[in-house]
Amino acid sequence: MKISTRGRYALRIMLDIAIHQGDGYVSMKDISRRQQISKKYGDQIGMQLSQGGLLLASRGRQGGYRLIPAPGEVSVQQVLKMMEGSLVPVQCLETEPNRCERCGFCMTLPMWKGLDDLVTGYLSGITLQQLIDQAPEQPELENIPILD
Repeated sequence: MKISTRGRYALRIMLDIAIHQGDGYVSMKDISRRQQISKKYGDQIGMQLSQGGLLLASRGRQGGYRLIPAPGEVSVQQVLKMMEGSLVPVQCLETEPNRCERCGFCMTLPMWKGLDDLVTGYLSGITLQQLIDQAPEQPELENIPILD
């Protein structure tokens, strides 16, 4: 399993919004500057997260994005699954029941299922709030190059 740039950026965007939203919306211009993500790509990710029910999007001068659930209610698993689709290590675990013709006698299936359970359990047990609480100190904005 390899998490794409889209999945990694979605987590960074969600964390940035959680930290900076206060009582308002956070503009993608500000998020993209702090997170070194292009605004266009950030808006694409933001809209996908919005359509998935994790962000509320607002247009206009005071617009931007804000979290719908509290940071403590959003798991890393939710965000990554929304962006990546399935995170299973092998294709045969994508459907329930398993439709693989070998699943009844596959000697490796229990191992793959165990790996999937570990990854899912681990990522489901980490919330945005936990990541924020254990985060190292962030650099000053002046030291971060701006991307167009």
